[in-house]
Amino acid sequence: MHEELALIGPRLRAARRAKDLTLDDLAARAGMSPSTLSRLESGKRQASLELIVPLARQLDLRLDDLVRTETRDPRIRRPEVRRDGMVIVPLAPEDSAVETYRLTYPPVDELPALRVHAGYEWLYVLSGRLRLRLGAQDLVLTRGEAAEFDTGIPHAMNADGRRPAAVLSIFNGDGARMHTHLADV
Repeated sequence: MHEELALIGPRLRAARRAKDLTLDDLAARAGMSPSTLSRLESGKRQASLELIVPLARQLDLRLDDLVRTETRDPRIRRPEVRRDGMVIVPLAPEDSAVETYRLTYPPVDELPALRVHAGYEWLYVLSGRLRLRLGAQDLVLTRGEAAEFDTGIPHAMNADGRRPAAVLSIFNGDGARMHTHLADV
């Protein structure tokens, strides 16, 4: 349990930085001095409910987020699906808001029918050549290329050439564009 308490400070700091708050900003909102917050984050002050509850509230965290006692198994264990020669490997939990897949498109002679559905897709070609028909555009993406598009635009994909195309696909059904964030280096 002592090890878990020692992690409260770093978790507070990470949550504060993720919200782009300074020590002064968060301390003022939580009704404490910046030095108290600094000592909590660095582990020089022991966490108490009196201090943690207002901080968690300001950071939109649950107390469980700060004092986790066990780490869930992070591995994704979902079966692959085979449909129309395509191999679909889910890479995110079933209840995830953002769906992530490794898709392998087989080589075919004709482009599949164009589809339209709500959402936004980001894809990255891992191997092979991917033909992407997006509205009036007919594109061929090769290994290392990425595309991002609104799935409300008529679209279809298949392997281009004689070899399969493997693609990493991230899909958000709510239609939100994907954003990647790099950690501060």
